[in-house]
Amino acid sequence: MLLYMKKNNIYFLVFFSILTFSCEKVVDEKAATFDIIQTKIFEPNCVACHTAGTSFANQSKLVLSGDQSYNQLVNRAPENAAAKNDGLLLVGDLGLESLYSSFLWEKINFPDFEHYYSDHAEYGELMPFGGPSLTYGELEFIRQWIVNGAPRTGSVVDEAVLDDTRRFEIPIEDFTVLSPPTQGLQLNLGPFDVPANFEREFYYYQSLNNAEDLYVNKFESSMKEGSHHLILYDFPSQNLPVSNQFRDIRNENNTLNFETILSISDQRFVFGTQLRNASYSFPEGVALKIPANWGFDINSHYVNKTSDIKTGQVSVNIHTVPFSEVTHIAENLFLNNTSFSLPARQITTLSKTWNFNEAVNVFMLTSHAHQYNTEFKIYISGGDRDGELVFFSKDWQHPPLITFDPPLHLEAGQGLKAQATYNNTTDKNLKFGLLSEDEMMIIFGAYYKD
Repeated sequence: MLLYMKKNNIYFLVFFSILTFSCEKVVDEKAATFDIIQTKIFEPNCVACHTAGTSFANQSKLVLSGDQSYNQLVNRAPENAAAKNDGLLLVGDLGLESLYSSFLWEKINFPDFEHYYSDHAEYGELMPFGGPSLTYGELEFIRQWIVNGAPRTGSVVDEAVLDDTRRFEIPIEDFTVLSPPTQGLQLNLGPFDVPANFEREFYYYQSLNNAEDLYVNKFESSMKEGSHHLILYDFPSQNLPVSNQFRDIRNENNTLNFETILSISDQRFVFGTQLRNASYSFPEGVALKIPANWGFDINSHYVNKTSDIKTGQVSVNIHTVPFSEVTHIAENLFLNNTSFSLPARQITTLSKTWNFNEAVNVFMLTSHAHQYNTEFKIYISGGDRDGELVFFSKDWQHPPLITFDPPLHLEAGQGLKAQATYNNTTDKNLKFGLLSEDEMMIIFGAYYKD
């Protein structure tokens, strides 16, 4: 404020301060995060429809204008019956856990549109209705606000996040092969048939034909409509499957192909996504070393619920950097609980902790379980952040891939604790197994050492 005062006013302020012996400092108070959401996101994008008396507000029972919006949102159940039955709140105040049980987040998260419309069509349309999606900055600002407990007052998100004005647009074309990376290589697979009323899941090993070591700092993927997931695996041993052959999990008569099951027993997770178009970058200076003469096993899963044959197709870019730019080598995280039993007709919660023998920096986490898993949580174990929730999923089919910037630094002796809940609705006890009728409790991730 002093910079804008006239000279005489400054003299008066100094004189007044001397007379009153004031020692006060001018404080640049940051605006409350929710006030920024209200004025810079809700008012220009949402309030026109969600104002008291409008048909949209009457239908959704949600008013986002003025000083009503916070109480209308936080810790309220949605009007949508399907979302309410799924246990969602419009916005909860439990931090990360609330992000994945937030109806608001489901409704505005345009980049996850395929999951939304394929799995939650009963939730209605994505919002803003009929308009462009919120910018990436606006989405990230709201996401961080929810993860930080959705407070009414206080600043918990850097306003500079809003500077990202790019917007996600739902692709018009069904599929486009990615443009090859400037530095790196590309894997393309298909088109391939997906039979009518069938879920086709297979593995396809491709050699990278790399004569020298590669250092990967980014994965980028695109898939044709109907994909459920894409995962890249490698094999730490030399027991490799035959190259360039489809190894289906199920035959067309829906019986399991046990040769395929055996061929994946030695796999190691590298990259995965449920989004048709995905991009995942490593922290600056961190890269995954791919040894010379290596290869990846492409795991693709397509769902066709129609009476016609559909086609699938996959394109993956593997971006690399020179070794001179690498300061840390990334390593894959594979924490697997294989010893458990889930009693028939019971809800069971399992916990398992894995500690590290040396300091690590975890920069990505995701989970893997099967159809009886209802909730998967990952906590930090030990140290000053003991018990801090860092991962949460209530959707076994679409667990999020969470990246950390800065990474989670864990000292030797600290670790990660998985807590997973299962609802065994069958008449038999369930144990660990590779088949969908069995269960799993796995943490996938990536880290680098100090």
